[in-house]
Amino acid sequence: MTALAHETLEAAMPKVTTPPSDLDDVLWQAWKAMELPESYQAEIVEGFIEVSPTGRYSHGRTANRLRRALDRELDGSGFSAYQDMDVIHGRKVWIPDVFVAPEDGEEHVAEGGLGIDAAAVHLVAEVVSPDADSRARDRERKRRAYARAGIPVYVIVDDHQGHGSVTVLSDPVPGEARYASETTVPYGTAVTVPEGPAKGFTIDESITGVPEADR
Repeated sequence: MTALAHETLEAAMPKVTTPPSDLDDVLWQAWKAMELPESYQAEIVEGFIEVSPTGRYSHGRTANRLRRALDRELDGSGFSAYQDMDVIHGRKVWIPDVFVAPEDGEEHVAEGGLGIDAAAVHLVAEVVSPDADSRARDRERKRRAYARAGIPVYVIVDDHQGHGSVTVLSDPVPGEARYASETTVPYGTAVTVPEGPAKGFTIDESITGVPEADR
């Protein structure tokens, strides 16, 4: 995702004395009431509402390659790869570029149909966009948020680290907001998903494209 703007409570936060749960409810109600221009989306990440436009062509192409490849891998397993859907954890909301959840997920629908419960999500993937805030969100803030939610696998496809890299994070430690296992490889080196419905799925140049140096 490419972050254009933040709608945050950052300026007010030092003055706020209400409990965090109350702040979560305020953010949740504000998020539900938002009316965004077409091609924008909003998430609640680590206590802020983050508004960003949908991704540019190269971003969307990589995300679609990943989703289609995952769907082929998951065919007949009872799981599917999804895009453009809210993943909800308590009063937090994320829109991963791709995620894996049950194919028939009606029992996991959250908040009256607003999205799917994070507890049903087995893998999330983000394709990093070039601006600094998007890089920080996908590499740091969402890494912590997905770990806190206990999502088993987080894949980061990063066109802007070196000549391109893929990071596969697993074994979340929710209480510490971290993943215990991490593998990072450069574009051109295949890496596999270590667990879950997509275990053994390979991410390689058919998804990432060739390293930047070879373009």
